Amino acid sequence: MEIDAELRRQITVSLAAAAVFIVGLVSIGVAFGGSTVLPEAGAFALVVLLAGFVLLMAGVGTYLIRADDES
Repeated sequence: MEIDAELRRQITVSLAAAAVFIVGLVSIGVAFGGSTVLPEAGAFALVVLLAGFVLLMAGVGTYLIRADDES
């Protein structure tokens, strides 16, 4: 299977979005870690991160669909 420029762009953008999510998870763990229980503020940050990730992936999907239509 040959990887063309469009597929390469899709892979790169998707991996970058996933990397942002992982960095966010690590950041929450570092900021609110240190105990066995996640404090209320950490739980709220995690929910916000998950909601942001869903919106980010929707935006990435929209971008990739529109970028595919333009080429």
